[in-house]
Order: sequence, then structure tokens, then C-alpha cells
Amino acid sequence: MRVSLRWIANIRTATTPCLLAGFVAASLLASPAQAKTLRYASQDDPQTVDPHSANLLVTSRVVSQIYEPLVWRDDKWKPIPWLATSWQAVNDKTWRFKLRDGVKFHDGATLSADDVVFSTERALSPTSQMRTAIQGIVAAKKIDALTVEFQLAEPNPALLSHLTNFRIMNKAWAEKNNAARPQDYKAKEDTFSARNANGTGAFKLVEWSPDVRVRMVRHDDWWGFPAKMGTTNLTEVVMLPIKSPATRLAALVSGEVDIVIDPPTQDVQRLKRAPHLKVLEGNEIRVQYLAFDMHRDELVYGSEKQKNPFKDIRVRQAVYHAVDIDIIKNKVMRGMARPTGTMVTPEVIGYDASVDKRLPYDLAKAKKLLAEAGYPKGFDVTLDCGNNQPAADICQAVAVMLNQAGIRVKPNIVVQSAFFPKIEKYDTSFYLLSWGGGVTADSAYTLNLLLHSVGQKGEGDFNMGRWVNKDVDALIKLIRSESDVKKRDANIREALALTARELPVIPLHQQRIPWVMKKNVDAWFSPVNTVYFYKTRLN
Repeated sequence: MRVSLRWIANIRTATTPCLLAGFVAASLLASPAQAKTLRYASQDDPQTVDPHSANLLVTSRVVSQIYEPLVWRDDKWKPIPWLATSWQAVNDKTWRFKLRDGVKFHDGATLSADDVVFSTERALSPTSQMRTAIQGIVAAKKIDALTVEFQLAEPNPALLSHLTNFRIMNKAWAEKNNAARPQDYKAKEDTFSARNANGTGAFKLVEWSPDVRVRMVRHDDWWGFPAKMGTTNLTEVVMLPIKSPATRLAALVSGEVDIVIDPPTQDVQRLKRAPHLKVLEGNEIRVQYLAFDMHRDELVYGSEKQKNPFKDIRVRQAVYHAVDIDIIKNKVMRGMARPTGTMVTPEVIGYDASVDKRLPYDLAKAKKLLAEAGYPKGFDVTLDCGNNQPAADICQAVAVMLNQAGIRVKPNIVVQSAFFPKIEKYDTSFYLLSWGGGVTADSAYTLNLLLHSVGQKGEGDFNMGRWVNKDVDALIKLIRSESDVKKRDANIREALALTARELPVIPLHQQRIPWVMKKNVDAWFSPVNTVYFYKTRLN
């Protein structure tokens, strides 16, 4: 028996055809000689602008415009020199980086080795979620004003990939403003660096009014302009958090915004036919998944208080078999998803198609497994989800599917600003989240943060189910330091295969992302679903 489509087919608010039809008339009012201000809309608002506080995409979309790494990526997503112009491995545990001369922070200070040493120490702080961006590094040492040496506890063959997510902060500015350590995001701490920024990037923050707008202006002293690293002609960017999908598109149609990065999936085909719009799309290096509390002996948010059903592999398998991934793909995602059986995508180093296989949808088997596990009548549980789309719709669709198997799911749709602190404090029994390993594009990043047991050195920072498997931990330790590519890939494959058998998480799909914009906007589609403004133009 298949899940009824009536409710799922109507869980999204359709954009009316007249809204798109009105675009032609509205666009005639826009002057091609407008100032070079890009008006950008999405459903999300950044949670902080501290570069070492929260490892979240909604934050990175802003922070990455302001703060820069030593190593960045080209159009093919390969590491290239950025704030560092060159590097060398002195030995297996020592790397030396030469910094770019004359780089200016937004307050006019000049980048030096002191700033890199300070940023390293800051990223290693207990309140930092960016420790994995400097995986293996235990200390940084200034050699001279433009040379820094990193000491590693163990070799890291993927160090350059990790460093693309490590952003440099000005030491003097941070210390002056009592921001020498990162904001404690989990505790909802308010600090100067959470609301103000001073980086070296192509754009500098001049205003952040939470839930209203982020405004950035061009950093005319950006080193990348004379070096021709950027192609932008923008003088200002205004980022608007607009929660309603229909309202975001209405703003685009009326000319109030120039680009929307998260249009409703059901409207994408219509948007492609609009004469004054264009759609860029591509696969995001991100996986949507379900995860369980694997730590407690009861369901804090559920009916079972004597034991935790999710500790039984048969229950986790039942959840997997009860999810009809084709309905989610076709009815919720409107085809803009690739079902997956693993937590890394084909674009990531270490991906192996042999472990990218899903358990089949089988409602009868799901019920049988629940009965075998001692739950012939099922049980009640709350599924925590963020209120962003498509997560909220997926959450409700999964609830319908699991209810048919006997697991009575209550969706708990939580506003994004409260959702992340909630699950990061392990205040959940069952949750839906997405994971992006795109900036580093290496499987070790995903394995270490998502599937390693919770540790003190950036291990298991996003293992909110607190799953523990000693064999996986041992494999991750080997992966982090193995320089032989074949051996490393074999260890990654084994770790992913073991995870697929144990199911601490249930992968759903890799999303295909559409951006819709006016025809006069030129943007580079990045696989991490971030518009990089230094490569964006208004024509």
C-alpha cells in the first residue's frame, strides 16, 4: 500500500500564476542605470557573524563574504592560494605558509602572521565549532611577519581542503573588543564579534538587523581587486530574510529583489519560462537525513520511558523501510533531489558508489521489524525539524509515512534560530537535519564531525544523537592521517559501510538547488549553495 498523496501534494503553498505574469509589467519600471546594489533574498537569517562560532550554512553565507581563508577554491572546486600565496610540508607534522603581502582588514590594519596565530588559537577554543577546519593542528608559530608554521599532532593529508573553511580574524580588533574567544553559540551568548565583523574579504559588514537585513559594502582595498581574483562590479549587497516562499517571489517579480536562492520547488519550471528571469541550478554537496537519540535509555520526547526504541537496530531499520523516498523526491522535492544511501555525495573525496545504496521502501517489513523489536502497536515520538524549506515539508511527509508503519510521529517545527541550539544541546529524541561537507569536500570532515563519538577536539560536534562505535572511531583516526590514497579510500568505504549497517542516521537525498534571478544578474553557482558576491555582477 502506497502513502496517500493528497496531503503531501498540498503541503506547499503554490505561487499564483498571475504573480509571475505580472513580472513583465513590473520589470518595465526598473531602470538599467540603477546603482550597483544587489538585493538578495532567502528564507534564512545568519545566526551570528563570528567566524569561529557556529558551523552553519546560514552563517557561512554571510561570514564567507567578510572573512577569508588561507586557501580557497577555483571554479572546479580545487584548492588554490588565497591569503596564503604558497606552502610546503616541512615534514609530516609541520606545514609552513607564506602570507600575501599588503592585505588590508576592513579597519585598515595589515594582515600579518600574528593574526593567523591568533585565529588558530581562537579556532581551537572550546566554544569554537570550527576546530575541524584546522584538523590535526595543535599550534601555530610565527616565523616572520608573513610566515606561519603549523604544528600537527598527526599528519593530515587533507589539510589544504580543511583550511578552506578556516577564516582569519584581526588580533588587535578582537582583543580591543573583548572578542578573543569565539561566541558560545550553543548557550546563545551575545558578544561583540557575534554582531560586528572585521575581515579582509571583498565586502565589509555595515549593518545587521536580525530578521530585517544584512547590508555589506564593497571593500575597495580588497587585495583581490588588483589581483583580478574577483569579477564583481557591486558596490553594495543587501541580504533580506523573507520567510514566506510566495513573498520572496513577489519581491522578485515587483523588482524589490534581484535574486532568490530558495524558490519553491513547485515553481521552478514556471520560473524558467518567465522571459525576464533566469534560473541557475546544480547539485549541492549536502545530504538531508534523519537521526536518533542513541544515548539515553528513554525517549525524552516520546511514549517509551522504560527503554529507548531507537537503540534497537530493528526499529531504525523499520524507520528506513517506512520512508517512501520516491514520494519525497517526486511530490515534495518536485524531482529536484537524488536519493542517497550514504552521507557523502559524489563530489566529495572518498565517495564510493558501492555504499550508496538505499534500503527499499517496504511498509510490511517495517511493521514486521517493529513487532519483532517489541512494538507491535508502535510508539509515539516527536520529530524535531527546522522551519526552513524544504525541511519543514519533508518533516511532515516523513511523519505521515511513519504513522502508517505504527510509529506515531508528532512533527515539531522549530524556528531556525532556536532549532540549532536545541539539538546541539542534545535536547531531542528524533530529528531531521541536512549535512554539507562541501567546503572541505573530503569524507574525513563528514565522518569526524557527524559520525565520530563526541570528543573534545572537534570530534562528533554534529553527532547530536551521541552514537558511539569504537570501530568507526578507529577507522576515522586512520583516515585522518593516512597519506596512501588507496588505503585511505578503503578505510573511508569501510567506515561508511559500517555506518550504513548500524544506521545511526538515515540518509534521504542530495538536493538539486535552483537560484532564480533577473536576467541582468551574473552569478557563479557554487556547490555549497552560496552566492559569492566577489564573483557576482549586475549588468
